[in-house]
Amino acid sequence: MARAMFILWSFSAILVILLSFSAILVGSANLTGVPVGVNWGSQASHPLLPGIVVRMLNDNGIKKVKLFDADAWTVSAFAGSGIDVMVGIPNSQLHDLASSPANARDWVQKNITRHIRNDNGGVDIRYVGVGNEPFLTSYNGSYMKTTFPALQHIQKALDEAGFGDKIKATIPLNADVYESLSNIPSEGNFRKDIHDLMVQIVRFLHENKAPFMVNIYPFLSLYQNSKFPLDFAFFDGGSQPIQDKNLQYTNVFDANFDTLVWTLKKNGVEDLKIVVGEVGWPTDGDKNASPKLAKRFYDGLLKKLANKKGTPLRPEPLLVYLFGLFDEDMKSIAPGGFERHWGIFRYDGQPKFEIDFTGQGKDKMPIGALGVLYLDRQWCVLKKDSLKKMTEVGAEVDYACANSDCTSLTYGSSCNNLDMQGNISYAFNMYYQMQDQSVEACKFNGLAEIVQQNASQGNCLFPIQIESAGERTRLSYGANILVGLLLILFSLVL
Repeated sequence: MARAMFILWSFSAILVILLSFSAILVGSANLTGVPVGVNWGSQASHPLLPGIVVRMLNDNGIKKVKLFDADAWTVSAFAGSGIDVMVGIPNSQLHDLASSPANARDWVQKNITRHIRNDNGGVDIRYVGVGNEPFLTSYNGSYMKTTFPALQHIQKALDEAGFGDKIKATIPLNADVYESLSNIPSEGNFRKDIHDLMVQIVRFLHENKAPFMVNIYPFLSLYQNSKFPLDFAFFDGGSQPIQDKNLQYTNVFDANFDTLVWTLKKNGVEDLKIVVGEVGWPTDGDKNASPKLAKRFYDGLLKKLANKKGTPLRPEPLLVYLFGLFDEDMKSIAPGGFERHWGIFRYDGQPKFEIDFTGQGKDKMPIGALGVLYLDRQWCVLKKDSLKKMTEVGAEVDYACANSDCTSLTYGSSCNNLDMQGNISYAFNMYYQMQDQSVEACKFNGLAEIVQQNASQGNCLFPIQIESAGERTRLSYGANILVGLLLILFSLVL
């Protein structure tokens, strides 16, 4: 039986690989390239196979993707796909790149040159993101001295490699690098503590014809200020507009963007290109994070982009990367539980709500990921008589949530209305699934049990985890060995 199961799983792995390779050949014939890109984050405990993701992007007509690192397996999956790629450099690598131009040249050789000259048609890399929001105040200036030199060295290395005209290095920055104390766009300028540094950076970007990349989050404006008008976070009106000189702002995105435009103008680079590196709306983990509000936000944004409408100061079409593609269950929740729920798609690549990426208002469920393998259809729940042992249960729940993701249980979230039995069972199951359904992961000091009946309740999903990309690779490796042995056996028989 065990041998038969191995053969079954091995051939399933082969099927997944074939589906992955077909990503560059199969897509939706009725979709054209949409005017947006998407962010594909990597902080998930069980990531999907890159080939599956590339196919999903093509199936939905999405032709631009922004990555947060330059993982070779991920980047190489885009070879010949027709998708523009932005690769990233984590903040942890800035020091090495800033300390030596030779390190930057090595990085470009390893992470750019090898992919552009890929035998499968090459990867269409357009940008390199040097760091990720390195000037957040929460970093206490940790990357203040290394970010700009790293940017300079990477752009020079791209130029020397012959890619400088096509591939531009930039820094994905949070919108907090500029400010307007009155919330009026025309009063915007760079933060005082980084003003001089930012002026050097934007002038360098301008000289090298690279864009300023900014992350703008209307949701955070709402989350961080209880008095912020809800409707002002969206694009469909209904809120009191902001008047700035002869211009009127009906939403916070436009006002924030034009605060940056004013900031650039005041610092001598009025015509510097701007790319919105991240913008989106979460679907869980907070009272204002829901699929309904996310749909409202994306509907307005995508319609604006489809109509090629910019902002009052920059009326030309915008280049925007939506955040994000999938939920990420290992992101820090220091900012809030919603951080793990920015995905338009769930952790397993299945869509959460209807959306039209073309902005034409033809809402339908996006095409989900194909070829996804799930773990067994079983859940870990609290034994019914275990509620009597609450002194023991509390510690077990704390452990489960500390080592998994219980953000859907927070106030206003999708699983907020469960009873005590349900809350405990949810926590146990999340830990159990994250531990790949290990029998030992459903012990909890004898308080839990494994069941085959779906434990989900109403809108609260008790998920079954997917096979992780690493496990899938092991299976496919086993499949290759099996196929090789079979070929040898057949040759001997014949």
